Amino acid sequence: MYDYQCASCGHQLEAIQKISDAPLVDCPACQAPQLKKMLSMPGFRLSGTGWYETDFKTGSKKNLAGGDKAD
Repeated sequence: MYDYQCASCGHQLEAIQKISDAPLVDCPACQAPQLKKMLSMPGFRLSGTGWYETDFKTGSKKNLAGGDKAD
């Protein structure tokens, strides 16, 4: 999912594209070749102890995010 904004008219849109797809250029509102990709937040966030923290660390390396506290 990519966010675009037209530098000419300010129109904003979202487009579902593969990483390998060429960026969109033409604005659907004013037809000007002025679309630019915008920076946007990802649709998800990884938080918590997580699978790496609990499944792949061993011994004293476990629970580094939580300090000395045991889960």
